[in-house]
Amino acid sequence: MIVGLIVFGLVLMLFMLLFLISSKRYSDYIEPLDSSEYKLKRLLPVGLCILDIIKYKYTSKYDRMLQSKVAELKGMKYSVYYLQIHHANKIVLMFLMLLLFSLLSAVTQDVATLVFGIAVTAAVPYFMDRELSGKVNRRRLSIQLDFPDFLNKVILLVNAGMTVSRAWEKSVTDSEKDTVLYQELRTVLADIRGGKSETSAFEDFANRCRIPEITKFVSALLQNLNKGNAEMVSILRLQAAECWEMRKHAAKRLGEEASTKMLFPMMLMFIAVILIVATPAVLTLTGSM
Repeated sequence: MIVGLIVFGLVLMLFMLLFLISSKRYSDYIEPLDSSEYKLKRLLPVGLCILDIIKYKYTSKYDRMLQSKVAELKGMKYSVYYLQIHHANKIVLMFLMLLLFSLLSAVTQDVATLVFGIAVTAAVPYFMDRELSGKVNRRRLSIQLDFPDFLNKVILLVNAGMTVSRAWEKSVTDSEKDTVLYQELRTVLADIRGGKSETSAFEDFANRCRIPEITKFVSALLQNLNKGNAEMVSILRLQAAECWEMRKHAAKRLGEEASTKMLFPMMLMFIAVILIVATPAVLTLTGSM
């Protein structure tokens, strides 16, 4: 109990001190963050303050790997900022886990609870990095599911005589979808209307999505823009067929994941049925004995 109280008191004092020092200093820095996405937004100054105190450089191989994932979600322009927020979020959550388990250790008078809490605290960075990877995978899957339909629309319009750029614009403006893919497609249109060249806008689109099918599509577009290509429609049709196969595999994978998630509830139901059926028999045997 004493050990748990001591750890709880020290961690709480350190956390409160850092919060008082950093809350005003970083209030403007965290203001752009979405509170629904970052539940610990108001506590993030603590993590940012610690990162500044230790002069963290964000230049390791590990950081470059994380920055690549963050850039895919938030864009390369703001990738360093959101990488800092990601690290700060981990630090704050580690503080909270240590506070929680040290308090539980003091209440239960069990040192093992504190040891377990320290292990959980040490595992926080791993699980948060895994959550980040999960967001990237879900984003890519969403793009893969929507892209074949968009590509077919472009092919139909190009085959009808439109340029690829005009077909792109019409496919996006006529759609009311607000999925990840269509958000990115609208970003491309906004960039072009803002003065960016079509080549740069398409290349940035491919870099943001990082899907092999989109990379091939953008390569075909750039070749058409730079050199012209009489077989453009044929190339796009071939890519569309490949994308539909990719979509089938993605849908199949989603079905398999859903089946796996249903396995645990089904096992619980099976155990409950066994208990309901077996309990009367056990009670009867016990009574007869």
